[in-house]
Amino acid sequence: MHDPRIDALSRQLVRYSTKVKKGDLVWIDLFDVPNTVGQSLIREVVAAGGMPMVRINDAVLTREQMIHASEKQYDIIAENNLALMKQTDCYIAVRGSHNITEAADVPPEQMKMVMAKLRPVQNERVNNSRWVVLRWPTASMAQQAGMSTQAFEDFFFRVCLLDYAALLPAMNALKKLMDKAKDVHITGPGTDLRFSLKGLKSYVCGGGHNIPDGEVFSAPVKESVEGVISYNAPTIYQGIAFDSVKLEFSKGKIVNATANNTAAINKILDSDEGARYIGEFAIGFNREIKEPMRDILFDEKIAGSFHFTPGQAYEGVADNGNRSQVHWDLVNIQRPEYGGGEIRFDGKLIRKDGKFLLPELKPLNY
Repeated sequence: MHDPRIDALSRQLVRYSTKVKKGDLVWIDLFDVPNTVGQSLIREVVAAGGMPMVRINDAVLTREQMIHASEKQYDIIAENNLALMKQTDCYIAVRGSHNITEAADVPPEQMKMVMAKLRPVQNERVNNSRWVVLRWPTASMAQQAGMSTQAFEDFFFRVCLLDYAALLPAMNALKKLMDKAKDVHITGPGTDLRFSLKGLKSYVCGGGHNIPDGEVFSAPVKESVEGVISYNAPTIYQGIAFDSVKLEFSKGKIVNATANNTAAINKILDSDEGARYIGEFAIGFNREIKEPMRDILFDEKIAGSFHFTPGQAYEGVADNGNRSQVHWDLVNIQRPEYGGGEIRFDGKLIRKDGKFLLPELKPLNY
């Protein structure tokens, strides 16, 4: 039996997130998801007057290809993908994952090469198309979240179909506050971090690009970051699981990095010069997401959290000039059960223990 929630989600992605209109060329990128998802999206795009183009991806085959990849091969792949992306008006990606660590044994030098080759395609998508990206619930994801498959599916649709439009006034109020802020001071267990936002704009994420959504992001002045941050949300990056990540900064650069796998994290941060600088600072507030599940698209939106991201800044958008093949959204949760914490803008307490204090921001509280 077809789940009507799939159609509701497709409608949100097409009508609200990407605002498909007549004549739009829409790239539908599907990764290990049921055919019913693709069918629903195709029908919704056509109903909106768009022209769907579907690409099917398989994580097992992608891993195999990356292991044996050559630079010439990925030059051709990237060239063709970039040409298609330049003709694309809207991009919708739905990414399932039967095994989130499928790429864990891809040699680091191969992963580095592939990511570097494909980075221009991602930049073109981010900067010049109306795009949205989301996960698809699988038994593997349910297991990561410590939930039954049925309970996780219900959670997924509840989170993704959140009424983002109703939160926009409070999100815009937070954006206005961040745009005016110069100095940021964040404290909490193992964290005492200072940086500047001067001259950098912030951006609202209210269901327009990532689903689930619920954040306002900017970027620190590249060389302004000082202090230490201890991340309390576990993460997976490049197929490797990390816990207890701690970063120390001097003049914006990560000068010391430790984790449960210190050698692996430093290998990632040594990918290029920009990997040891921060490309994004964001405050997350999706009230339906409370616990980390090692999935960045969910974890970066956790209620009462913020993320502080080593690597690439969004070119042309909250752009502090940092360039890297890495963009790793590491998350710190500041709710009381995670040890609490405070965020101050120009000395004024904005959020304490994960809850905003200003009346205009309280609709964003969990």
